[in-house]
Amino acid sequence: MKEALFYDKLEGGDVRCHLCRFHCLITPGRRGHCRVRENRDGTLYTLVYGRVVAEQVDPIEKKPLYHVLPGSRSYSIATVGCNFRCLHCQNYGISQPEEDRVAFSGEFVPPEQVVANAVAAGCQSISYTYTEPTIFFEYAYDIAVQAHAAGLKNIFVTNGYITDQALEAIAPYLDAANIDLKGYSEKFYREVAGATLSGVLDTIKKYKELGIWIELTTLIIPNRNDSPEELRQIASFIAGEIGAGTPWHVTQFYPTYRLLNEPRTPVATLRAARDIGQQAGLRYVYEGNVPGEGGENTYCPSCRALLVKRYGYLIEKNLLSHGSCSGCGFELDGIWS
Repeated sequence: MKEALFYDKLEGGDVRCHLCRFHCLITPGRRGHCRVRENRDGTLYTLVYGRVVAEQVDPIEKKPLYHVLPGSRSYSIATVGCNFRCLHCQNYGISQPEEDRVAFSGEFVPPEQVVANAVAAGCQSISYTYTEPTIFFEYAYDIAVQAHAAGLKNIFVTNGYITDQALEAIAPYLDAANIDLKGYSEKFYREVAGATLSGVLDTIKKYKELGIWIELTTLIIPNRNDSPEELRQIASFIAGEIGAGTPWHVTQFYPTYRLLNEPRTPVATLRAARDIGQQAGLRYVYEGNVPGEGGENTYCPSCRALLVKRYGYLIEKNLLSHGSCSGCGFELDGIWS
């Protein structure tokens, strides 16, 4: 165990956690909403520090990040636990653990070993992913500091519910994030994720304010968040509040976990969402989970030349020149070196 960061000790042995936007009040012997932070006699502990339950080398396109070191590999890790309760979680086996499993899940891997493994595997970044990285913040922070010193990028793949205080602490070492913007109504967030839309929007704005590169992903679920009106609201928020150069990934849903009765997202819906994003002024809108449909490619916003051709996580052609269009010289938004 390791004492947690970002909490207040209160009267009677209670604690108030300030790591994520739930701000859990935790009484002695109980855990927060994430199930991995426990109040023991008035001290809050993280139960998952160093307890790696998933560890592998991924193409960075899998995150998905299309504007961060295209074609590179990212060393990807996770512990158990999550502060959301998404009905469609594809990693529910590790994100929603039974409480008695938490402290015994995974194998202990010290931060310096994670960095050494990433370097040995030829990775250019470390991604904190698969489950919500906020809930293993202390571990991610210690790794990120050492990774930064070793010349590696640090990446969060996140639901966007971290507090400003915690994000400010890791921001000097955090280079990029893919943030889920799951929908654009409080009803959707409450029923499908068990969270609030307002909290996610505030977090996305904070990432932008701190200068962390962000790409946003919306998994489009039929009958849940696929109306043209809601998609226009998302696109307008990104273009107006975050910036037209922010990539938006509109991704195909497939039935999983507790949403087994919903159908796969039609490709026509993804194409319509892409059109909506482009009409809102977004420079880069990508279709996800549909390899070969053509919506994965990067085009120059100025001359419309095809610059990066993708098939799934594979890059078939890359004509970028240090992040610029090899034809007209337009500088694309992103991290290219």
